Amino acid sequence: MELDVSIDKDSISITISDPFRLDVDAIAERIDGFVSSKGLRLNGFDIKGLLPRMVRGIAGCEDGCPANALELVSSGFKNFDLAYIEGGILTAKAELESGKILNLKMFPDF
Repeated sequence: MELDVSIDKDSISITISDPFRLDVDAIAERIDGFVSSKGLRLNGFDIKGLLPRMVRGIAGCEDGCPANALELVSSGFKNFDLAYIEGGILTAKAELESGKILNLKMFPDF
């Protein structure tokens, strides 16, 4: 799986080699570092809670089973705007301070 994290035109890409052994802390630290490098903060945004739910939403859906992804989108997650894109892609957007938008886009491994 691949996680693309962007703010405006700047982005980082994080490879998730084993979605069933997700290192949430390490990924959250990379995201926090990226956000901090833009002079912004993640106060109030539960990245550590969101990431496992996004992974569960698309992991194992190689045969086209977006049910978990669609369930996540319909139930929502805290202050994130979630969307499912054809092909098994999940996105989460949140407005940070100063109106900057944090975009997380998770791509399946198929």
